[in-house]
Parts: sequence; structure tokens; C-alpha cells
Amino acid sequence: MLPPAHRVRRPDDFRLVLRRGRKAGRRRLSVHALTPDGSPGPSRAGFVVGRAVGNSVVRHRTTRRLRHLVAERLDALPTGTLLVVRAHPPAAGATSAELADDLDAALRRLDLRPRLTVVTSA
Repeated sequence: MLPPAHRVRRPDDFRLVLRRGRKAGRRRLSVHALTPDGSPGPSRAGFVVGRAVGNSVVRHRTTRRLRHLVAERLDALPTGTLLVVRAHPPAAGATSAELADDLDAALRRLDLRPRLTVVTSA
């Protein structure tokens, strides 16, 4: 569960991120991010999982899995970042590893996730 300080809850905040933020889409999910300049406060995340994903049980399970994955990555985001993760219908049947791969790829595309660097010694 995300602490209350790390949640996007107000409809105006969702609208702001979806309209003004940058988007990176993957097969199973889309990530919208708004990184305000010098905004104090923690990074926050919200989730959109519509009826197309499945019935109530499937939607809630998908949201819980996404929430867990995003919670692990929030500290690595720039301070004040607003993130909205939108699940697509294939997310319902995806494994947590597949969702994590899509999330990481979307965050990398938005330049919000550090790339893995391989250090070779001579």
C-alpha cells in the first residue's frame, strides 16, 4: 500500500498529469509523468484500471500488483514527480515480472529510471 503522502487522489491532479505530462506506452500499460521544476514534496502515483481490463476482482488484483511495483520505484524518481499508470486489457493476464518489465521500460523511456551500466575492468 502506498502511504497517503505518495498517492495521487484528486481528479484535478489526474487530469493535470494526463494532459500536461509526458507519456510512454507499452503493450500492457501506459505511464504518464509530470516532473514539475523544483516542486517540494514526495513523488506521488495514481492508477487507472478501467472496465476493459476485466471484472472488479481482476481490476483490483491488477491495481494491487501495479501499486506494489510502483511503490518499489518511487524513491528513485525525481522529487515532486506525479505519475499515473494506466493499465491496458493485456495487463489482466500478465505476470508481475511482465508488468515490472513494462513499467521499467516506460520509466526509462521517460528518463525517470536509471539505466543499468556494466562496468568492465581491464
